[in-house]
Amino acid sequence: MIRLFFALLFVTSFTFAQDKDLETFSWQEDRPLVWADFKGKPNPNTDAAALTASGISFGFSIGKTGNRITDFSTTVECLFYPSESWYKVEDADDHILKHEQLHFNITELHARMFRQQISELRASSQLKTQLNSLYKAISKASYEMQNKYDDETNHSINKEQQAAWQNYITAELKKLEAFKTQ
Repeated sequence: MIRLFFALLFVTSFTFAQDKDLETFSWQEDRPLVWADFKGKPNPNTDAAALTASGISFGFSIGKTGNRITDFSTTVECLFYPSESWYKVEDADDHILKHEQLHFNITELHARMFRQQISELRASSQLKTQLNSLYKAISKASYEMQNKYDDETNHSINKEQQAAWQNYITAELKKLEAFKTQ
C-alpha cells in the first residue's frame, strides 16, 4: 500500500507566505486569548484596534492498493498566529479582546464543520477532489463569516450585535462539540 500526504493552509482575513518556523498554537476551549499572544507589529495605517490571524491547517494521507484508494486519514487544526496578530496598546481593553477571541472561535467553528463534512466521506477515486472542494468551500465560508461578523458588529462597536454574535457562535460550537479541536 502506498501512502500519500497533502497539506493546505488557510488563514482567515490575512495572507502571508507559509513559513515552517512560524509560531502557532491550536484553539483550546479552556485557553482564551490574552493580549500577550498578539506579538505582531500594529498597523498604524488603520483604525483597527487589533487583528487576529487565525486559520485552518489541513492535511490528508491516502492509502492506495494499486490505483485504487482504499483508505484515508486527515488532520484539521484551528491555529492562531501570534507573530501575525497585533493590537494597539492604547485601544486594548477586555471588550476588544473578546471580539478578537470570537474571530478565533469562528475559525474553530469552521474547523469543526470541516471535520464533520470529512467524517461523511468514504474512500473513492474522487477523494482528493472532494477533500479539496470541501476545504475551499469551508475556507470561503469562514472568510465570509469573519467579514459579516465585523460588518454587523462594526468591529465590536455595536455591543448589542457583539453580544448576539457571541451567543450565536457559542451555540454553534456546542452543536458541533463532537468535532472540536483536541
